Amino acid sequence: METTGQRIRKLRENKGLTLDQLSERAGISKGFLSDAENGNRNMSSQNILKIANELNASLDYLLRGADVPPPNPEPVTIPAELTQLARDMNLSFTQTEALLAAHRSVIARRSNEERKTPTAEDWKEMYETLKKFLV
Repeated sequence: METTGQRIRKLRENKGLTLDQLSERAGISKGFLSDAENGNRNMSSQNILKIANELNASLDYLLRGADVPPPNPEPVTIPAELTQLARDMNLSFTQTEALLAAHRSVIARRSNEERKTPTAEDWKEMYETLKKFLV
């Protein structure tokens, strides 16, 4: 059974990162990271979280293992109408992404209806309705 350190090494190498690169990005010394990968050091949850973030891996995968590492998330595609509204209203990326997620959630629950592409006005109306709930 693979150890946490072995899973970290495997992901690091699969992403083409050196020990130097990962240690710098995670803010952990190269020696410590090497010892952890070789099973000579235990890591704090804080350091494992830093590494998980840099490797785009779940804590569950790093700590417990799985048959296959988690897939890379798909990039977020924001419709042009929503992009324009976000610019016009000076919305942050987080607010824009939350609005898109809320819209997708509503659409998923109404899957029997014909799907039309929301206009900028539709997005604005939805934003005004949800703005107190958006980050």
